[in-house]
Amino acid sequence: MCSYQRVNQTYTCASDKAQNGALKGELGFRGFVVSDWGALYGGLEYATGGLDMGMPNAATWDKNLIQAVQNGSFAESRVTDMVTRIIAAWYHVGQDKRFPNPPGIGMPKPVTGSHLVVEGRDPADRRTILQGAIEGHVLVKNERNALPLRKPKIVSIFGYSANTAPKWSAAEDTPPGSWNVGLAPVQGVDISKTAIGPNGTLYSGGGSGAVTPATFSSPQDALVAKATRDGFTLHQDLGSNKPVVKSSSDACLVFGNAWSAEGTDRPDLQDDYTDTLIKRIADQCANTIVVLHNAGIRTVDGFVDHPNVTALLFAHLPGEESGEALVSLLWGDSNPSGKLPYTVAHSPSDYGALLNPHAQAGSKDPQADYTAGIYMDYKYFEANNIQPRYEFGFGLSYTRFNYSDINMQGPLGSFRNRWPQGSITSGGQEDLWERMAVVSCMIANTGAVDGAEAAQLYVRIPGTKAKQLRGFTKEFLKVGEKARVSFSLTRRDLSVWDTGAQKWLLQKGRYEVFVGTSSAKVTLRTSLVI
Repeated sequence: MCSYQRVNQTYTCASDKAQNGALKGELGFRGFVVSDWGALYGGLEYATGGLDMGMPNAATWDKNLIQAVQNGSFAESRVTDMVTRIIAAWYHVGQDKRFPNPPGIGMPKPVTGSHLVVEGRDPADRRTILQGAIEGHVLVKNERNALPLRKPKIVSIFGYSANTAPKWSAAEDTPPGSWNVGLAPVQGVDISKTAIGPNGTLYSGGGSGAVTPATFSSPQDALVAKATRDGFTLHQDLGSNKPVVKSSSDACLVFGNAWSAEGTDRPDLQDDYTDTLIKRIADQCANTIVVLHNAGIRTVDGFVDHPNVTALLFAHLPGEESGEALVSLLWGDSNPSGKLPYTVAHSPSDYGALLNPHAQAGSKDPQADYTAGIYMDYKYFEANNIQPRYEFGFGLSYTRFNYSDINMQGPLGSFRNRWPQGSITSGGQEDLWERMAVVSCMIANTGAVDGAEAAQLYVRIPGTKAKQLRGFTKEFLKVGEKARVSFSLTRRDLSVWDTGAQKWLLQKGRYEVFVGTSSAKVTLRTSLVI
């Protein structure tokens, strides 16, 4: 899908270099390019530039393509290519088979008429949904072994993100806050976009791809159910920004969020309101556990060093099993194994030019110049010697893992050519995917709890200023168990982009290889010489 912005001053959906050159040429993409909704701004130049389908319509094309072919101003072969790519995708996903017969196609008129009921849910999928939610939580602080909770008698919960939003909207032309979660929208409203109420727990990313689940477990729902089963007392104050904490609370759970979605950006990476709420609770509670539902990076220096903030979980967007997943982690029925897919800085300003685009003088249009090159996120921090609060790939567990016995096999085969020579296949030239080395190491669970560890492989390529992630694997290990994990390195993994040759360049030299628990904690090292 091509979007609304320009690339090198050309609208993306009309960019010959981006679509025909890079995507369909260098990367060998055989599918079709569809515009984002309303991103077809012009006429034949978009079809020439590589766009195959305009959505939600192609009014500027309409019959113009036919006329252009007839008068010789547009190649019929290009129309054939567009159709071939679209129809090939239709066959590729099996739309020619097992498709329901009418009346299962579209919405009948009148809407009260007979229509095939299609049930896509499967109860067996619940375990997968729950496990995905569990593994998406990342534990980044756990002082004094605050987690897992050990038979607390009184638990207090605070914060607007503990329960579902009072109202929820699924309509494009209404603000968040129109219908309760789980209820059908008002008859006659055309729903074309979904949005998430910002003042409730976040479970999905919102935007045009979001859905309303038939059932949903919020943290509040799951905690009430847990209190009912286990018999502890649960105090709740989810609305006040100056709550009074029960002094006898064994644990205080504070829920906040960092909301953004398609078409909705956050004004900042920090939130003074939520930070202040957390500190007010921590001033009264010696065991304050913070849970943030965040759609992206959220800085935490505003509260995380408070001595009574004992634990911090980035819950992200857990889906319909949000509450059940959280309770499973808080009480130790599941062991955290998530790792941060981004760097959490001490201050938003630490991200530098990566934080905000700029506008040229005399222009209102923001522009991203990508002056950082390949040094994005953790690579930017390492290249500029900036110490983060929590590094890329970081995440705590309730157990401990030991890394040892790194082994390097390679280089494998002979690589005489500096640039790849193979034919174009999906993803680029085929010899880019030839295996050049295999790295392995031993991981042992030396703690007291069964758990999974996501081991990470990084490579520092000659002439670069930071190591780069080149592989990861997650291994579940019982207490005392150990296993050997392996990573393959391809030619593409070890190459840099040669802007002059416009090809991937494999340099001669020593490639440093690291394996560890995060981008900053690499306990094993070896090297590969080419």
